[in-house]
Amino acid sequence: MTSSPVNSRAGRREWTAFAVLMLPLLLVSMDVSVLYFALPEISARLHPSAPQQLWIFDIYGFALAGLLITMGSLGDRIGRRKLLMMGAAAFGAASVAAAYADSAEMLIAARALLGVGGATLMPSTMALSRNLFQDPKQRATAIGIWSGAMAGGVALGSVLSGLMLSHFWWGSVFLINTPVMVLLLILAPVLVPEFKDPAPGRFDLLSVPLSMGAVLPVIYGLKEAAAHGFSGPRALWIAAGLLIGLVFVHRQRTHAHPMISPGLFRRRGFGSSIGLNLMASFAMMGSSLFTTQYLQSVLGKGPLEAALWSLLPSVMVGAAGPASAAIAQKVNRAYVIGSGFLVAAAGFGLLALADTDSLWLVLIAAGVLASGIVTVMSLVTDMAMGTAPAEKAGSASSLLETGQEFGGALGMALLGVVGNAVYRHDMADRLPADLPSGLPSEALDAARETLGGAAAVAGRLGGRAGGEVLGAAREAFTHGMQVAAVAGALVLVAAAALAAVALRHVRVAAPTAEGSGADAKPDAEPGAEPTAGARGIGAEPGTAPGERRPEPLASR
Repeated sequence: MTSSPVNSRAGRREWTAFAVLMLPLLLVSMDVSVLYFALPEISARLHPSAPQQLWIFDIYGFALAGLLITMGSLGDRIGRRKLLMMGAAAFGAASVAAAYADSAEMLIAARALLGVGGATLMPSTMALSRNLFQDPKQRATAIGIWSGAMAGGVALGSVLSGLMLSHFWWGSVFLINTPVMVLLLILAPVLVPEFKDPAPGRFDLLSVPLSMGAVLPVIYGLKEAAAHGFSGPRALWIAAGLLIGLVFVHRQRTHAHPMISPGLFRRRGFGSSIGLNLMASFAMMGSSLFTTQYLQSVLGKGPLEAALWSLLPSVMVGAAGPASAAIAQKVNRAYVIGSGFLVAAAGFGLLALADTDSLWLVLIAAGVLASGIVTVMSLVTDMAMGTAPAEKAGSASSLLETGQEFGGALGMALLGVVGNAVYRHDMADRLPADLPSGLPSEALDAARETLGGAAAVAGRLGGRAGGEVLGAAREAFTHGMQVAAVAGALVLVAAAALAAVALRHVRVAAPTAEGSGADAKPDAEPGAEPTAGARGIGAEPGTAPGERRPEPLASR
């Protein structure tokens, strides 16, 4: 016998708490891009070496990606609000340390601590949002807003960085985090209720290094491949991560108290949602790799001007998440998700039509693509969080976000390789043959490899020869972007078909009297009653065979 739905609609207090949760989410996403304009001044003041400069950029993302799974599981055990506040304190303290860093080593350490704080904040905000909204319609709207804020924060970070640096010193781009985190520490205990799994089992410490060992080498290898092309050592990094990942999965399947419950993947639609979210992130980050370079290196926009132009597509993104949630209440969400992928594929199609002077076409393409991707991300996130038990919301959100990190790195690597291959092929034919004989061969090699290398050669040459080199490089880069866009569109069309097939029978049920959230009824056709065989004899509705569903703790 199934439980009857209950009316648990959120009121003003829950929506106010949700607004509070958006504060750390925006800052975490903004910190990905906040260094774009600060790096020249940081280089002048702290004199980092080339490897240190790369680590200043990358350590934040690596620490965040590597600890997401650990922190999501930890939040389920100790309480998501408690973890949120611990992360906010760490993020605020690390921001002060980064702002007043007097050496490159200190700044790298502070950025690493910022990544640790970010890893606590991201799954906590999503899991708490799932717990605050038990009504499926409200939860879908909230997660749509969450997805839009996450996507918009990256674009906003670079603009805010440019504006702050025009009035203050470089440390100000970090210092703006601290008052917001102090505000969160004041408001969260008052407005945000605590949620945790009342029967989580022991915390598996060995799974922590295994999860990091599975995630970090793969992302590192993919990012290096995106920047420098695939090679033997980079392939070994990826292979090592995948091998450790197999060990991690085996431990989760066999350990008495796994960090990630295998029962999550027995819930219909959960694994598919993670995979589709990965593909959406693949498209988002793969396209941004080209559009940001196009604005600056092809059209010649300055960094701040390019960042301001890139805000225009965010106007379309802001409405995509909530609008898709409303449509999914009337249309099977599998088809809405598939349509989102097709809209994003159309954005790639528009990008494939761009030439070397197509500012508005590229901006429109980016807006259409991002709108489709945010539609997908908001709906698959809502489906995964609605399918997962409320007491496992932290683990579920961390898996989604880790998949997103993998997808972003994969998109930059694979689409970047496609674009670079076209660029190198074109430059072999288009590079002027009558260049000065005294030009170093390594400079010519750099011009054939990247648009940045060609711009450096053009600057050294000057005059007509420099203009010819830069013109040829811009045409080659744009051609590479066109081909990569076609490849991206094909991937998204395949993703649309996969979504329509894999998710068409997945339903997220309304809240029930015995659960504190919109738990899914896995494997249920519309209107069908779950059978004892599907649940396991004596199991409660929504649980996998042999599992007991503990009641989530919700206390203020």
